[in-house]
Amino acid sequence: MARRKEPTARHERLGAELRKLREAAGLKGREAAALLGTDSAQVSQIEFGTAGVSAERVRRLAAHYACTDHELVDALAAMATDRTEGWWEEYRGRLPTSFLDLSELEYHAAYRWDVDFLHIPGLLQTEDYARAIFSRRVPELPEGEVELRVRHRMQRRIILERAEPVPYEVLVHEAALRIRVGGRIASRAQLARILELSEADHVTVRVIPFELDDFADITAAMVYAGGPVTKLDTVVRDGPHGSLFIDSEAQLGVFRTLFRRVEGVSLDPLRSRDLIHRLAKEL
Repeated sequence: MARRKEPTARHERLGAELRKLREAAGLKGREAAALLGTDSAQVSQIEFGTAGVSAERVRRLAAHYACTDHELVDALAAMATDRTEGWWEEYRGRLPTSFLDLSELEYHAAYRWDVDFLHIPGLLQTEDYARAIFSRRVPELPEGEVELRVRHRMQRRIILERAEPVPYEVLVHEAALRIRVGGRIASRAQLARILELSEADHVTVRVIPFELDDFADITAAMVYAGGPVTKLDTVVRDGPHGSLFIDSEAQLGVFRTLFRRVEGVSLDPLRSRDLIHRLAKEL
């Protein structure tokens, strides 16, 4: 099978999971290659996501690796055969790869959680809010680059608007709701947008209020995308050099615990809506 010039995060995740299974079985790459009748270079390419692998080979490897997690194997086989050419492909070569990887990740997600403190999460943003965010970047982006990012961000909302939307829960700090990004009118429209989306059955918005005492459970924004099985969940965090995709079981467990802690001290959806209504009236 031909090598990929630019594997996506989804390709890399499939390869990484196969590598974890091989290492758990105590096998070397050359031993896995012998099982497939190929060489260790081919196995290495599969495990780094630069070469594809068939569902039949995924199942054969899993059997030799003595993997008894049949739900995980089924999910990996499904990833191997997925040939989705998503809407985000039109941005390949025009936006950083992390933008496309996030779009693909959330498109396939079983559910999505967000935590944010200083900004409204991207899936809830209006065009004016997103434009204001991208326009304030340092170094400054050309106008065409800003508009490309805004259009991409608006298209990401398809996961909330399609026939079978992704269940979405967002925890947003009161500070993010109060910061006037783009000015008073844009901020009022942004709050109205959040209220509108929060009425959907598949969207839950909770506010982390200023009034909390001793709040220090989580200090940075987090995106949590649920996979077809728990082992294939993914956390995305923004760093100084781009987005970081986290998939180790131990780390995922930590972030699930942190999310539930923050959820537990946040306002319930009704009180959150009341607070957002009040903040909108103050603008």
